[in-house]
Amino acid sequence: MSIANATALTEKMASVFSKIEDPRVKTTRVHLLADILIIAILSVIAGAKGWEDMEHYGLSKYEWLE
Repeated sequence: MSIANATALTEKMASVFSKIEDPRVKTTRVHLLADILIIAILSVIAGAKGWEDMEHYGLSKYEWLE
């Protein structure tokens, strides 16, 4: 997948996920729900096996995801 295609996919997912109502308490939110969902999906596609792998993926791709 090219960078342009990956960026387009990420933007489309952000558009779709931003429409999902966030059930979390507003005062305790640190990250956007859409961001969490995108990182979770992309990290699983990349081979993540658990939460720690997802966190590592998000941190390692921080600049690109930003």
